[in-house]
Amino acid sequence: MKRASMIAYVFAIGLFLVSCAGIPTKPTEANFKAPVITLKSAQVTQYNGYWYYAAAIKPTKGKAGANSAVLPLAFLFDITNPNDYPIKLEGFSFTVVFDGFDVNMVNSFDTQWIPPGKTNQLTVMSILDVHQGLLGLLLPNAEKVKQRKTNPWALLEKWWTGIPNNTVPIEVYKGSATFTADGVQKVIPFAAKAVK
Repeated sequence: MKRASMIAYVFAIGLFLVSCAGIPTKPTEANFKAPVITLKSAQVTQYNGYWYYAAAIKPTKGKAGANSAVLPLAFLFDITNPNDYPIKLEGFSFTVVFDGFDVNMVNSFDTQWIPPGKTNQLTVMSILDVHQGLLGLLLPNAEKVKQRKTNPWALLEKWWTGIPNNTVPIEVYKGSATFTADGVQKVIPFAAKAVK
């Protein structure tokens, strides 16, 4: 009889542990672990060369204006959820950095659920043109350009001709990702370098 009681007891404990394993963890401020955000790649999606013309140039059609080549980039991120419950990505933003210079701020408003213990991918598009880059180098980055003993045009040509060949370091920083889970919200800062 003792043997039968012991077997029943072990069976009951095993059944209890198995049933507890199936109960999902409830998200709380205390148990919400920060997701891991990794920049897998930064790829040029369409290359249009390097060119710029000033507003004084008369166009064949339309009105004159400072125009330049665009550089569309696709940033591919891995986002890993270390929690025991699904989390929802609701906001994503970062600053793009070429060779140590801030060149663009990017926002993504895509939402997605990330299952517990799994990794999702997020692609964020960025479009920068030579004129926008020039303004950034002449104004907020002017002192850094001077310290590097170069000029905005040299940097722009280096970036536009080098990025398609992966010879210019690309980073993201001042990143901010907003996640929610059953009423709990966390804003996670991140920074990353593109893996070559």
